[in-house]
Amino acid sequence: MSLPQRCARQLLREPFQRGSLPIFLAPAFSQPRSQCFSTTSPAQSRVGGAPITIPPEVSFKLVDIPETLTRTRGKDIPKFAAEIKGPRGEMSVNIPSFLTVTRDETGQKATLSVQDTDIPHQRAMWGTIRALIQNNILGVSEGHVCVLSMVGVGYRATVEEKATTVEPTYPGQKFVSLKVGFSHPIELGIPKGVEASTPQPTRILLEGVDKRVVTQFAAEIRDWRRPEPYKGKGIFVNGETIKLKAKKIK
Repeated sequence: MSLPQRCARQLLREPFQRGSLPIFLAPAFSQPRSQCFSTTSPAQSRVGGAPITIPPEVSFKLVDIPETLTRTRGKDIPKFAAEIKGPRGEMSVNIPSFLTVTRDETGQKATLSVQDTDIPHQRAMWGTIRALIQNNILGVSEGHVCVLSMVGVGYRATVEEKATTVEPTYPGQKFVSLKVGFSHPIELGIPKGVEASTPQPTRILLEGVDKRVVTQFAAEIRDWRRPEPYKGKGIFVNGETIKLKAKKIK
């Protein structure tokens, strides 16, 4: 062990002996304390703790889940679910057992709380379940919308009743036909519960109650022509923008 290391150990073992520490270091060792890097006090989840507004035309109630329908793989088994009904449809969300849903006296707002905010899993699911409930309330009352813009020479889109390359998965299914520079036709089946229309040849409007289904179908359409950064061509979702790059000059 080198001399500086031995001196450092001696200073740590005997910090209060006279003459073992310089005068300017004595206050630091006289009051040892642990201090966090963050100076802010811990706070609850900003998303999970926010109240949920329930419109008058939406019905929100909690129902028990039968034991035969509960999953046993996860850490928590949900015992009740939130049923949300509105003019556009009906949705449900399974509520974990460590979450508590409280409604006010008027019934127009609901808040979520967890048993222990120090557990990371509960804190994470707190905001997730609150966001799912809020999305479902918005879906059954107003609906979710995705607008796809097609930028490129000859890019077109139409909604067809039948398809030649894809078989329908449910009765009455419609298909989105894309012309985005391929020699073969691109036909995508519209998922159940989603309405598609083309107000313009280069615009696709998707509407539905379930936000996850609507955005997933929009992502599948976008994958056929992702926006490229040199000419700015591609399929853009909901006002998506990209930063153009300079052309490579050899």
